[in-house]
Amino acid sequence: MTNPFSADDLEQRAASQRQRLHESVVELRSTVRERLDVQKVARSHIWRASVAVGAMALAAGYALASAFTD
Repeated sequence: MTNPFSADDLEQRAASQRQRLHESVVELRSTVRERLDVQKVARSHIWRASVAVGAMALAAGYALASAFTD
């Protein structure tokens, strides 16, 4: 059986596929790094975190104060 594609065509296709795969991995890596950037995520959610910490501190304060009062 003869191969309908020449070796040069197959090598070009393989090189093209490797390049696309490489670009996909680089894009995925940059996307993951952006999502895992703790400082960036913390800055975008600072108000939510502040409110949550404040509510927990308020609840802990009431619980602690109720332990010392009747």
